[in-house]
Amino acid sequence: MLTIGQLASHAGVTVRTVRHYHAKGLLPEPERDYSGYRRYDAQAVVTLIRIRTLADAGVPLSRVRELLAADPEQFAAAVHDIDRRLRSQIRELGRHRDRIAQLAAGDSLALPPEAVAYFGRMRELGIPERVIEVERDSWIMIAAQVPEQVPALMALKRLQIEDGKWRDLYRDLGEIVDSEPDDPRLPEVADRVVTFLEAVVAEAKRDQEATEVLEEAPLGDDLIELLDSAFLESFSCAPRLLRLIEERGWTGWTMIERVESAQPAASHVPG
Repeated sequence: MLTIGQLASHAGVTVRTVRHYHAKGLLPEPERDYSGYRRYDAQAVVTLIRIRTLADAGVPLSRVRELLAADPEQFAAAVHDIDRRLRSQIRELGRHRDRIAQLAAGDSLALPPEAVAYFGRMRELGIPERVIEVERDSWIMIAAQVPEQVPALMALKRLQIEDGKWRDLYRDLGEIVDSEPDDPRLPEVADRVVTFLEAVVAEAKRDQEATEVLEEAPLGDDLIELLDSAFLESFSCAPRLLRLIEERGWTGWTMIERVESAQPAASHVPG
């Protein structure tokens, strides 16, 4: 007869594991001897080894009892089912690993390749990182809501970022991104934004491709409102900047429009 320690040693597990299997009802608890100790026989060793083998193979303890009592046909069917479940878990773990890899990759988390390439180009052109961060967060929301529209919008953005006037606008925003609402530079920046918008609208009228993308207006009102609120929350000076721009005849940010004609500018996506 064996003590619990000897039983555990023969089966290659710990005493704590034996007690755990007792608690789960997988391994029957023997009667205690006159000294008050449990004593185990050889059958207990065999049963414990079978439990350990099934557990090591990934079989949930909730199914071990079923397999211990199964006939060969039932055992084979149960093992097939468990194997199918494990393969499903492996695929799911693979997807988790891919997401972890994206976490390490920075911008590629929750962003399609077109957007990642776009932000890479912005960095190459020296656009301030703070501005990039705010726009990146906006595109994460866009990609989640209207993923089918992202390739066309990003193609337009890639063309725009190569335009010197567009890059100047980003640099203007970079200058005031962390400024306070009373910053004396804001009116001048608002003037430059409006000058830029006037030029963009004139150019868009000549650019059929850009006009078609804008006319599709893929961003719903709720998403536009969310993106505008994100911009307002990102920069403390943003509310005043938008007021100054509105005084100059334009309204909105994600979907910038002329106040008098509600004609969208080409910068109706974050930028």
